[in-house]
Amino acid sequence: MACAARLHPIFSSYAFSSSGGVRRSNFPAIFNGFSGLSSTSRLGRFSTMNRSKPPLIPAIAQAKRGSSLKEDEVATPTDLQFETPLRIVEYPDHILRAKNKRIETFDDNLKNLVAEMFDVMYKTDGIGLSAPQVGINVQLMVFNPVGERGEGEEIVLVNPRVNRYSKKMVLFNEGCLSFPGIYADVRRPESVKIDARDINGARFTVNLSGLPARVFQHEFDHLEGVLFFDRMTEEVLDSIRTQLQALEKKYEDKTGLPSPERVKTRQIRKVAVGFGKSP
Repeated sequence: MACAARLHPIFSSYAFSSSGGVRRSNFPAIFNGFSGLSSTSRLGRFSTMNRSKPPLIPAIAQAKRGSSLKEDEVATPTDLQFETPLRIVEYPDHILRAKNKRIETFDDNLKNLVAEMFDVMYKTDGIGLSAPQVGINVQLMVFNPVGERGEGEEIVLVNPRVNRYSKKMVLFNEGCLSFPGIYADVRRPESVKIDARDINGARFTVNLSGLPARVFQHEFDHLEGVLFFDRMTEEVLDSIRTQLQALEKKYEDKTGLPSPERVKTRQIRKVAVGFGKSP
């Protein structure tokens, strides 16, 4: 998500029904077959799924997605430049914590970037991917909960905002492409209502529940500079601490620089109840 967390094999042929998840009628037509896309990312291994639809509550406490009340900075053409092939940015690279800019230009370059992100997602066996995970700090995510090229829906969300989220919280075993080989339990709201723009800049609102809601929230956190281990309990974090430290050492060995953050000494990051950072 994400990033792109890997999916447990039980969901490799996941199908959506009217009782939950994504229905094709909910999304702009662009989602039902975005031409030229060639990739996917699997958001973690999820061991369970609750498909009930609890009432949604307003996301008031976020103070504009949990970030500041100031308008997000707009991305320039330079911010959206990229070179192929795209590569997955791994923890603890500072790019994963950087502020992501709002997109206001919907052109062929953006469509090409989306196509390349899907390509990386599928090749790395994921179901979701955010732009900062490929080194581009803008508010853009792609996902396909089925995780197979040519199957399911290829969903593009630009400048997403959380409108409401369910009071009911659900525990899932998540993974992330930026944390290869690491899986752990994360508790998140079961359903969300979001506002976003599509690949052509058209605004829309959609309700998500079950796996699509989980994928969205994982990727949305990336757009807020929040990583999945920020939402883990201390007990769960302890179970993967050694693996996170190994990634920190890998970064130092590769770059010759000190790790931008260390899980061993980090203070618990305060994150909003549902999404993003606390005000």
